[in-house]
Amino acid sequence: MSGSAAFFEAVKTRRSVYTITPESTIPDEKIEQIIAEAVKHAPSSFNSQSSRAVLLLGDEHKKLWDITLNVLREIVPAEQFPATEAKIKGFANGHGTVLFFEDETVVKDLQTKYALYQDRFPVWSQHASGILQFIVWTALETEGLGASLQHYNPLITPQVLSTWNLPSSWSLVAQLPFGKPSAPAGEKTFEPVEGVRFKVFGKQ
Repeated sequence: MSGSAAFFEAVKTRRSVYTITPESTIPDEKIEQIIAEAVKHAPSSFNSQSSRAVLLLGDEHKKLWDITLNVLREIVPAEQFPATEAKIKGFANGHGTVLFFEDETVVKDLQTKYALYQDRFPVWSQHASGILQFIVWTALETEGLGASLQHYNPLITPQVLSTWNLPSSWSLVAQLPFGKPSAPAGEKTFEPVEGVRFKVFGKQ
């Protein structure tokens, strides 16, 4: 398999996997390498390179989900909290978490430098983050890991920045808990593509 076929095989196997274990199918050094390569090569508007990532492993990974659980405990109705707690503990049971950020300093500098597009740079920044998230997520799953994308920001953002002494300009965008899958992803259904979600004009 080569060319786009190999690429789309990876795209198709990237799924949301919620049932994960503390084990990993690859060494932590390989996980670091994957994330570093993704951060380096992910495209961004004006080559802004505004995306940032943090890898949490071991106790640091568990600390993130303890923070999240404690924050949610204060706002989730008591009768709903057991389900929320089970979900968060499921993420904590994984091997690690990747945190994705956008550096607002970079975005603001671009807004100043290119005033004509100033209202678009925050949107383009989110595009860049989404691309990075997809690359990391897909790469980890091609290595046999399972992951799911979560969004507990901005609720946990202040504590995340202070706990890991991160720059205040880093805006938390998403969290990707991962680990060895203990159950397959659920069935995925598809809406019609041709003529509905995808159109072609000028075909010869």
